[in-house]
Amino acid sequence: MKYSIRFKLALLLTALIAFTLFITWFINRTFLADYYLHCKMNQIADVFYRVQDIYEGNKDELFLSEEDTLIMERLSSNSDVNIYVLMSFAGGPLSSYPHPLDFGEREEAQIQLLIRNYMSDNLDQVDRTIIQEEDNYIIYRLYDNHLDSNYIDLIGVLEDNKIVFLRSNFESIQESVALANQFLGYIGLAAVVIGVIAMLLVSSRYTKPIHEMANIAKRMSELDFEAKYPVKKMDEIGELGTSINILSDKLQNTISELKSANNELQSDIQKKTEMDVMRKEFLSNVSHELKTPISLIQGYAEGLIENVHDDEENRNFYCEVIIDEAKKMNQMVKKLLTLNELEFGSNQVNFERFDIVQLIKSVLMSNEILFRQKGVTVHFDAPGPIFVWADEYLIQQVVSNYISNALNHIDGKKIIEIKLVRRDNVVRVAVFNTGENIPEEELDKVWIKFYKIDKARTREYGGNGIGLSIVKAIMKSHNKECGIINRSSGVEFWFELDITSL
Repeated sequence: MKYSIRFKLALLLTALIAFTLFITWFINRTFLADYYLHCKMNQIADVFYRVQDIYEGNKDELFLSEEDTLIMERLSSNSDVNIYVLMSFAGGPLSSYPHPLDFGEREEAQIQLLIRNYMSDNLDQVDRTIIQEEDNYIIYRLYDNHLDSNYIDLIGVLEDNKIVFLRSNFESIQESVALANQFLGYIGLAAVVIGVIAMLLVSSRYTKPIHEMANIAKRMSELDFEAKYPVKKMDEIGELGTSINILSDKLQNTISELKSANNELQSDIQKKTEMDVMRKEFLSNVSHELKTPISLIQGYAEGLIENVHDDEENRNFYCEVIIDEAKKMNQMVKKLLTLNELEFGSNQVNFERFDIVQLIKSVLMSNEILFRQKGVTVHFDAPGPIFVWADEYLIQQVVSNYISNALNHIDGKKIIEIKLVRRDNVVRVAVFNTGENIPEEELDKVWIKFYKIDKARTREYGGNGIGLSIVKAIMKSHNKECGIINRSSGVEFWFELDITSL
């Protein structure tokens, strides 16, 4: 990417290296020659003092001993300075070092001419400049017309009036500076290339975990909180990864709480207007549903009291009817209480994230004995885990009521099929059973409390028309849809749940 951190780091490093090399080159070009000159001045002054020390040990000698001559030669070679020492005589200067026998006539004449020019202040040398002056020596920087070259010369006088002439070529300094700048340019180019490559390689170690955390953050924005960053080192990136993991957990909990609060708010808005109507409807339906079992219990109890039948078998039958009707009334009351809590909103919906596939498997396992008793075949091709947001306990009641309803109305091939269909941000759970279709005009009425399509059959298995009403109330408390569809060979009941939290 053009604007990635990796690209910016490489670009910044390249600019930094280039700037550093430019500053180094500029300083080298501007000040290196002067610094070299300063060092050379100190060096040539040091040579003068060492020559002075050598001659102080040979005051009574015109020429140096072999040992001192060797020392002078080494000093000249190591310092890259030409050393000449001359003595003043009536016939003119006489070389003390080098020895006259080692001194060529032409070289001696040139040196004597240079010394005479200095002593007489002859301006035959162009651009001669004094750069340092002491009591016993003077250092010049000059351009020699005869030799067409720049030099640093020192003219000094020893205590016995010997003249010391030291010369160092300054052309080599400027050449060294030029070569140094040229070499620095090559090194700089290589450093830039190597630095960029190294930065690209090294930066990938830091940009890769940043990309991973960016992907995790993207998944978090899609409300997928299963993604976690694997923290390996507790450096700055490790601390950031730990913070993202903590943020993911806190967001999941917060969204769950917000979902519950939002759902509760929506329910509160609706229940205020419906409460009075629901109370009246509830009392009317309960009175109607309890009338039949109470009449039966009353009639059979009176028969027992009046000894309508003397034999024990009939009396036992009367007791069984009373007990059976009492059980049905007990079950109906429990369902009515559950339905009442849902419709009046006293049963708070606690949203949480759970696997709907695992919940369905649990309900099917609890009904396995009933499946075998009725010879029912169950088809459920369970996919991988599908996490939904809902109240797990209430949704378990929805699935249980759908399975129970399918068992009570199954016919024909006796097949129950459960399907999960994902649609955008929701999943549809469908429970199908083979059997007779529900008349189209009755489809919307099956959710009404105490409504029974086939009253005889409903009475046969002990139904009271409350189970599907509970399903409707649960789905309404979740603000989600449920429904029923007639298929060619049976009936399918369905409901939907959120996959994401919002």
